Amino acid sequence: MTSQEIAIYREIQKSTETAMKAIDTISDKVYDDALAMQLSQQSLKYSEIHNAASRQLIAGKADYYRSGVLADAMLKTGIHYNTMLNTSTGHIAEMMIKGSTNGIIDMERVLRRNEEAGQKPVALAKQLIELEEKNVARLKQYL
Repeated sequence: MTSQEIAIYREIQKSTETAMKAIDTISDKVYDDALAMQLSQQSLKYSEIHNAASRQLIAGKADYYRSGVLADAMLKTGIHYNTMLNTSTGHIAEMMIKGSTNGIIDMERVLRRNEEAGQKPVALAKQLIELEEKNVARLKQYL
């Protein structure tokens, strides 16, 4: 496994792990059943992609992504801060849209920096980008 493939798989792990943690943190503040269901389905899809990237890194005997305690704390603190005064469905959907958009940007950046990576990691990264784009489209109805 090349270093470029490892970089893409790690970014996939990072992005999906961040998304799952964000959904887990924000779920307690969601009062719209349809939005709650949408977020649960998103989390499940993120988990599937995360596991696929993890399997590839394990098979390639490469180290996988490990999030830091500080990054986790900052994510959770940011979510709690942004929902302290506003837990409306529209606001939560907007926060999730921004997170998905940032995920797309980060993934596209990693793909451009690792153009020599093989077809498998690129395909999985594109699958994640497609998921993020669909999430944004679905969440717009809650704005």
